[in-house]
Amino acid sequence: MEDCLFCKIIKGEIPSNKVYEDEEILAFHDIHPAAPIHILVIPKKHITSLAHLKKEEEEVIGKIYGVINEIAEREGFKKEGYRVIVNCGKNGGQEIMHLHFHLLAGKPLGEKIV
Repeated sequence: MEDCLFCKIIKGEIPSNKVYEDEEILAFHDIHPAAPIHILVIPKKHITSLAHLKKEEEEVIGKIYGVINEIAEREGFKKEGYRVIVNCGKNGGQEIMHLHFHLLAGKPLGEKIV
C-alpha cells in the first residue's frame, strides 16, 4: 500500500529506530511510547489487520511471537515481563491499518487485563 505509514518505514522512505529485521518482519521503537519500552513488531507484507489475515499468512504470526520473545531476551526485559497488544480495526483502537504488535515493557503495566 503506497500510502501506508508502516509500508513506507519498511521501504526505508521514513526512518525508524530498528531493533530487529529479517526478510518477513521488522521491529522498531514507537515514536509515541506508552511505556518506557514500546516496540512495534510488524510483518513486512501488508496485512491490514488480524481480521484480514489469510490462511497462508498465519505462519508469520507465529514467527512474530518468536521474534517478540527474542527481542525481550536481547533487550533484557524478558525476565521482568512484558505485554503484547494487537488492536484490530477502528473499534479495537487500531490507528494504522497495517497489522502491528505493540511490545510494552520497562515498568509495571497496571492491573491485569482479563
